[in-house]
Amino acid sequence: IQCYFNIAVNFDFTKNYLDLIVTHASVIYMLSRIDDKKAIVGMYNCAYEFSNGNRTLFYHSFLLPLMFSLIQLCIVLHSENSFNFHTAKPEGFTEQIYATRCKTFTILVGQLYSFTSILIIYIHQSKSGQMAELLYYMEKLRTLLAQHRYVIQRYHLQYLSQYDALALNDTVQGMYVCPEEESVLMSSFVSTLSAMSLKHLDAGEEFDLKPFRLDWLRLQAYTSISKAPLALKDYPELAKVMNMAQFHTRMMDNVNELLCETADLSILCFHARVFEKLFSQSSEDVSMQRYLTAFPVICSHFSQCLHPLCPEETEDIKNQSLKLCVTFLEEISRQTCTVVLEICAEQCNLHEKLLPKHSAETISTARNKKLKKSLPKKGDVPKEKPGTESLRKDRVIVTNLDKMHQALTELCASYSICADFTVFKHIIVPAEFLLAQLEIRLNKVIVQMANYKQRTHEIARPSDLLAGIQAYVTSLHSLSCYINIDVTRLVKSVLLQQMQPLDSYGAQTITTLYTNWFLEGLLRQASRALIVHCPTTQCFVNQNTENEQSFHAEEYSDICGLRSLAELIGPFGLKFLNENLMWHIISQVGELKKLVSDNMDALVQMRANYENPEAMSDLQKKLTGSENVLKRMTIVGVILSFSSMIQDALEEVNVSIYVTLGVYEMASAAGLPCEIDPALVSAIANMQTDNSSIEEEFKITCLLLVFIAVSLPTLCLDPNSFYSREHGGHQNNIHCLATAVNHLAAAMFTVQRKNIQTQLQEFLKVASSILLQLGQNVERVEIKNRDSVYLLLHMIVEQSPFLSQDMLEMCFPYVLLRNAYREVHKTFIHTMG
Repeated sequence: IQCYFNIAVNFDFTKNYLDLIVTHASVIYMLSRIDDKKAIVGMYNCAYEFSNGNRTLFYHSFLLPLMFSLIQLCIVLHSENSFNFHTAKPEGFTEQIYATRCKTFTILVGQLYSFTSILIIYIHQSKSGQMAELLYYMEKLRTLLAQHRYVIQRYHLQYLSQYDALALNDTVQGMYVCPEEESVLMSSFVSTLSAMSLKHLDAGEEFDLKPFRLDWLRLQAYTSISKAPLALKDYPELAKVMNMAQFHTRMMDNVNELLCETADLSILCFHARVFEKLFSQSSEDVSMQRYLTAFPVICSHFSQCLHPLCPEETEDIKNQSLKLCVTFLEEISRQTCTVVLEICAEQCNLHEKLLPKHSAETISTARNKKLKKSLPKKGDVPKEKPGTESLRKDRVIVTNLDKMHQALTELCASYSICADFTVFKHIIVPAEFLLAQLEIRLNKVIVQMANYKQRTHEIARPSDLLAGIQAYVTSLHSLSCYINIDVTRLVKSVLLQQMQPLDSYGAQTITTLYTNWFLEGLLRQASRALIVHCPTTQCFVNQNTENEQSFHAEEYSDICGLRSLAELIGPFGLKFLNENLMWHIISQVGELKKLVSDNMDALVQMRANYENPEAMSDLQKKLTGSENVLKRMTIVGVILSFSSMIQDALEEVNVSIYVTLGVYEMASAAGLPCEIDPALVSAIANMQTDNSSIEEEFKITCLLLVFIAVSLPTLCLDPNSFYSREHGGHQNNIHCLATAVNHLAAAMFTVQRKNIQTQLQEFLKVASSILLQLGQNVERVEIKNRDSVYLLLHMIVEQSPFLSQDMLEMCFPYVLLRNAYREVHKTFIHTMG
């Protein structure tokens, strides 16, 4: 059959014939390269021959060179007529589109020219510095078409019903030859177009005009063969009107397919290395950074290169598409995140200069200047004051911070191309990649800002770290001015992770770092009396020793430092810290129980004969480890004192959201006061073994209190047991014994379900009797620090919620306490004088 082909007359008929040639040639080329498919097709061909007796078209290899010569012609035509997109302004191009009232044909032509330029770059492997910009505006135009779909449909619906239908009707009426079948088809065309109305569009109805286009293809086939009753080539005006109407119907229901035909970039999937190279070149050019997101968006086109003849390629192409997309987005996010954190670091440095600790030098300089002391030399350069970096004589001067903000503006602009896109049914949100990258990097930055050095026990002050984090958070919130992301969610996520021992990636957090530092640095030295707990100022202070400490304990443990710590690691972090404190206490309790077991017989007799001085004197000689008991109890008291300070600091922090959790132990973690420490109760309860009964544990606890009471006189032999009124405690932290006795006894008797007050009264009687016996023997050397030991007994009663002053006076005369305070006060005045 001889057919007439003219793309200006029977466009669809000609195009479909060429597509048929390409399909046949593709099949033949595929069979020559894939042996498995060759065998399958061979089997099918043999079966077809046996059943039909003739050969299939798969052997018509003459089509292959024909296909290639078509391809060559297209490349030549595109090369000679390509539009130099780089010299045009895309903004003007967009304005032209709007000025022509949604003439989408202009957009499609522009897309085709751009696509041609990209192919030429690929063919010649030439370097293009504006490839990112070209891809960006191609995607931007696609986005505009999708956004204004309703406007486009409304315009073309009116065009079809009010112009194309009338023009087609006039053309058909003017035809002098029109067979019946062709006449029926053309009449249906006119009626279909005339029936289109805006009310259907406004009602949200979807238009399906594929039957209209299929009938037009049938009419082209009828009228393009030789000896046809109606030859379409004799009626060019009919062909022109119908081709235009066919294009307008595609703008109603098939815009996406038109875009695929004119700007399908799925071919880039098969040239991944070249694609990555172009991305790398664009990312290095600052002027192209605002267009970088076009590269991952192009990966959404790769699903269009799938072909039903090669279904096995689907998984590979899918993986390749997602891999390229993720790689591009991660790199864009990495660059953006780097700039953001550099700006935050710069702002943090500026904020650090405003901290109160830097004011001392300024005040000293001003005072010396006023008193005319030590004036600066002529060669000395005066120190710049905070804020001088903002003073400029000329706005043309560009600072490093200006450059970083410019880079951030460019990078964030790239995210504006689209909020999300789909790659093989995976919804990709570019902003989420940035948030994920910021979350990872910000966690690392916060840990680095803590500056923890395990070997030298150095770490940043909690107040300084908190100020630095606040400066970072303030800078991060300015990011929302550049890009629409939820910075608040990012900050909350990062800070909540820092309140846990490990972050979401398994790395250590500041909670772990500060827990390790307070345990290994501050409290370990406090247990050796190198650092003293000061009840007066509610902090730890360094002892005046020859060994200079690497840090000032009061800078970390005062109310300001602990409040900052509470804000940094929150209730969850403080709960973790408290659990570690309890673990150290339990290890000390285990050793104390061993000491009680070793002295069981002597302690049982002491408990029964504590009012008999002669018997007690003999039994004390049998005791071993009295100093060890007091030392371990002091360590427990130091830890519990620190835990109490943390609870007091947490009360100042807004933790209402955590209090509402309703968890028993969380009450203590939230800073609520408790007479009995729930964390300590839980730790001791978990310590109980299955072999030991409650009564056995109760007996050991009672004997431990007796052991502590009868060991008090040994404190008089320790010169560091001297009471310092300046600190409100003893030089060797023995005053923390009061906290240890009260908290530990209350927790242990709670677990053993015994009356706390009754047992502590027994301890008070034993301790009072021992100390009164000490006072009666004036010749004994132990009376050296007797007054300080008396005050320790008073502290135990004062701090206990279960003992009262009346109970103390029943077994220990108040006059002794009064004299003890007077003697200590005299010593304090003498020392200070």
